[in-house]
Amino acid sequence: MSGTVGSLRRADWSWTSPALSARQTAAALELAPAVDPDLRDCDYGRWAARRLSDVGAEESNAIAMWLTDVSAAPHGGESIADVLRRIAAWLDRRIGENGHGVVVTHAAVIRCAILHAIGAPTHSFWHSDIGPLSATELRHDGSRWRWRAARAADLQLESF
Repeated sequence: MSGTVGSLRRADWSWTSPALSARQTAAALELAPAVDPDLRDCDYGRWAARRLSDVGAEESNAIAMWLTDVSAAPHGGESIADVLRRIAAWLDRRIGENGHGVVVTHAAVIRCAILHAIGAPTHSFWHSDIGPLSATELRHDGSRWRWRAARAADLQLESF
């Protein structure tokens, strides 16, 4: 992890979700990020901390609706469209900030950030996956966002 930590330490700013897992990951990366509630995971309402297969066995129609309608929130929490709006606003507030930043957050948040960066429709959310402990690079050049999938060589993950 030493190569990764070295490159992350050069960040001009860093933020993390308030979730314990995100804060622990940031600490393991030797970051001292600001905690930002806008970087929290999707609010899954009554489905929180449950396996999708278990929820599907009990609420198959609700799961089907949620997986096909990004504005649906049958669990009583946030819809994917809600998360996308929250993250788009967060990203847009970063425009004009100089330097390199690091964000430690959740897969759903990263997926929404990518959709916003490339201008993809919200329903595209279900067409991507973000793995644990992965890296995603977003850059703003003053006129538009760009997304670049990080390569292991870029991250220097030789000892992680």
